[in-house]
Amino acid sequence: MSTLIVLLPPREPAVPLQEWQWPELPFTLVDKTGQTQRAGRAALALLPRAASTVLIVAARDVLLLAAAVPPLRGPKLRQALPNVIEDQLIQDPQGCHIALDPAALPDGRRVLAVVDRAWFRTICDAFVAAGHRHLRAVPATRCLPAPTVVPAVAPIGAAEPAASATQAGGEAAASARPAAVAAVLGVAAALEPVLADAVALAASAPRVELALARGALGEGFVAPASRVAGTLAALTGGAPVELYTLAEPGAEPRLASVAARDDNGALRGALHDALPGVSQGDVLRGATALPFDAFARRALAERFDLCQFEFEMQPWRFDRATVRRLRVPVALAAATLGIAVVGMNLYWWKLSRERDALSAQITETLLTAFPKTTTVLDPPAQMARQLDQLRLAAGELSPNDFLALASGLSRALGPLPPNGIASLDYHDRRLDVGFKPEVKVDPDFAQRLAQNGLSGEIDSSTGKWTIRSRS
Repeated sequence: MSTLIVLLPPREPAVPLQEWQWPELPFTLVDKTGQTQRAGRAALALLPRAASTVLIVAARDVLLLAAAVPPLRGPKLRQALPNVIEDQLIQDPQGCHIALDPAALPDGRRVLAVVDRAWFRTICDAFVAAGHRHLRAVPATRCLPAPTVVPAVAPIGAAEPAASATQAGGEAAASARPAAVAAVLGVAAALEPVLADAVALAASAPRVELALARGALGEGFVAPASRVAGTLAALTGGAPVELYTLAEPGAEPRLASVAARDDNGALRGALHDALPGVSQGDVLRGATALPFDAFARRALAERFDLCQFEFEMQPWRFDRATVRRLRVPVALAAATLGIAVVGMNLYWWKLSRERDALSAQITETLLTAFPKTTTVLDPPAQMARQLDQLRLAAGELSPNDFLALASGLSRALGPLPPNGIASLDYHDRRLDVGFKPEVKVDPDFAQRLAQNGLSGEIDSSTGKWTIRSRS
């Protein structure tokens, strides 16, 4: 089963949803064995199709909170979640979509992801309309590498340690704090500012998208490239920070007139200017390149799915687009089923008419041959009994009589000796024949019985042959 992993662009709150334009989306396509099939950037309508699609939601579009959640499920839990976090939100919690992390924190609290419901619905509807039916959404902070706790690493932007005992104690306290992981996900899309000073500022200080993960929690923000180190140091409180820059996915075929993107080079240049004295090859205090493939595979393994409650993708749920596509097949299936039911009923009615006509004909034949019959229950059986009575009255043998069965048996013995019969019993219009132990009945005995109008079968328990008239 193939999986498509797509990194969503962050939303600019100043741009209305109706005017928001989809940029080219970085993606990677993996097959069921985990091998990468395609990777690169493409418009939403040109993304490859897959059995399932994983969306990596931008870090600054998801608010991750830790809170105690009541032991509820289903609709009751959905109704209770806005009351749990309403004191931590600025906007109305009823306008937010709240997803619950399936894994609980060590202290029993649960991580809640809060996104704008209207924006998230726009994203999901756009992908569903593009043909991506099975969606999952993962926060970008959950896709960052796990922190490597190294006590000797100084935090980004911190001064060189001195030999004093006070500074040594500060470094020990900083190294004891949980390490954080930050990643530069790309160059922020610059809105068109109104003032000329803002234009000059935007040109001189490019903004970058940052994602910061601290264990199960994290946040995203935009910061000028020249202030990345100071911003991270202020947010982490002096704790160690591992900084990464997200690399570009594999190159996709493109027209010769379209210039290739060089966001990764621009980011490294900006970070090199923002961190003076740190070379680009310094992976300890500088920015380490994070391959997009590794970033996407962590999203593939993440269990926290933002598509919960009303956004949960269920195979049995049909939306309007699915119903509209299935109208013609469903109509054809219903018409075929109706025609089959009507045809079966007509055929049954025809067979019932033929059965009634045949039954009436048999009854009429019985009453014509034996007019004294007063009650007709089983015309064929009654006709057979009446014929047997007529044969007995005329002195003829019935095929089921002892003499008729014995005569047919004598003609069918063939190579079997007549004195080889040990017993001969007649009851219920059948003849039970037992042969002596030294007599071996040949395989053609049953065939000779059939030639004389008899049928015979051997009883495995007694070893006797049961002979009846075939008529």
